[in-house]
Amino acid sequence: MRREKGILIVLSGPSGVGKGTVRKELFSEPGTNYEYSISMTTRSPREGEVDGVDYFFKQKAEFEQLIEEGKLLEYAAYVGNYYGTPIDYVNATLDSGRDVFLEIEVQGAALVREKAPEALFIFLAPPSLSELQQRLIGRGTETEDVISSRIQAARQELEMMHLYDYVVENDEVSKACAKINAIVVAEHCRRERVEKRYSAMLEGEI
Repeated sequence: MRREKGILIVLSGPSGVGKGTVRKELFSEPGTNYEYSISMTTRSPREGEVDGVDYFFKQKAEFEQLIEEGKLLEYAAYVGNYYGTPIDYVNATLDSGRDVFLEIEVQGAALVREKAPEALFIFLAPPSLSELQQRLIGRGTETEDVISSRIQAARQELEMMHLYDYVVENDEVSKACAKINAIVVAEHCRRERVEKRYSAMLEGEI
């Protein structure tokens, strides 16, 4: 039987909205079939983050070399640091039939939309900007100036919601995960994704 190509799932949203928390919860669920594509960044690791697990932490010069070589699916500069996604790993995993899950910034998601319009784009939204600010303060990892910059960036990012296929409010992590899983199941049944397989069946190829 012809193997169905995996879906590139792009989860993004404002800094502090809980992208990492939601992603970790999704991947902790028994039987999850997502393959996580670890992003690269030039920012310093936060407490508890591990290189090669949470991010690939790179120096600026290394990152810019990868940009020149065209080895990133997307990249963006955000609050003074680069973030990006290695392209070879993503393509190989999709071709194997596995879904690839990207947790990236909004700027990066906009670039992926241009290069991979067939991907599934999910915007993780905060219940409110005041709640988002409290989450950033609760991290205890950023100065007041950085938090202010992130809130301003969040306003701009919320205005880019129209670039996404679905919006999931992260009011409660378990509920947000359930909605994301339901969206992915529905997308696997979308006619555009399965009709080639059935056309081949009618032609006697499978």
